[in-house]
Amino acid sequence: MRLAGGTAVTANGLTGRLYSANVPAATGQPAYVLLHGIGVSHRYLAGLHMELARPEGQNEPPEEQYRPAEGVEAGAAVYSFDLPGFGGTPRPGRQVTVEDYAAFVAAVLEERGVASCIVVGHSMGAQFAVELALQAPGLVARTVLMGPVVDPARRSAAWHALALTRDALFSEPPSANAVVFTDYFRAGMRWYVTELPVMMEYPLDTRIRGVAQPVLVLRGGRDPIARRPWCEQLAAQAPDGAFAEVRGRGHVVQETATEDVARIIRSWAGTAAEGSAAAGGSTA
Repeated sequence: MRLAGGTAVTANGLTGRLYSANVPAATGQPAYVLLHGIGVSHRYLAGLHMELARPEGQNEPPEEQYRPAEGVEAGAAVYSFDLPGFGGTPRPGRQVTVEDYAAFVAAVLEERGVASCIVVGHSMGAQFAVELALQAPGLVARTVLMGPVVDPARRSAAWHALALTRDALFSEPPSANAVVFTDYFRAGMRWYVTELPVMMEYPLDTRIRGVAQPVLVLRGGRDPIARRPWCEQLAAQAPDGAFAEVRGRGHVVQETATEDVARIIRSWAGTAAEGSAAAGGSTA
């Protein structure tokens, strides 16, 4: 799925693309900010984007850039990015660090007037989410890490390549693989290889210790990349961490179990707002 109506955004010398729904927010609740991983784009987060934008109790998600009529309840504001170098955006002329990407997102959200958000990162996007929470603690209310990388016990590009292949062959449907691998092709091998060392070297397991906001670590039960022991360890490292799992799903859990993932995030976010990091638990 591809969202319509994206807008080119530039900050700190980098250019990406921003997609939004329910903007401006009418509920007074934190916005959701969705961050993709290495090689891909907003497309594999588009279903979750629309599901989170849907007011609870509404049968169908709103269209992109949906704005409710006067007197009609709005869902949460949702922002998704094509980060610089990915999704057809201009490739930067240098290697971009995790810190650079987080600063880019923070600057774009500030320019859009976003005062509070729940940041949801997938795979390498989990690194961006943690760094955003550290750089802008007043902006980030809660943090969701889906399929986070990199497990320090598996800090090898070759191991990750094998795990990605295993995930594609045994844990993902053809539709999810089509989205992921066409985005890889569009990003190009050169840019992917440029950014791969950034992903591999980022110490997520130590950086998360500084995140004071509630953190949810969420994985698919058949994810060979973000293995359960690593995800549970990561949740335990966070000062206010929680763990949840969607059984029977692979690494791209938000694409293959969109409604379950949205339900878990919403449930946990509501509980965390009340002062507890208890997660929504596992789901079939």
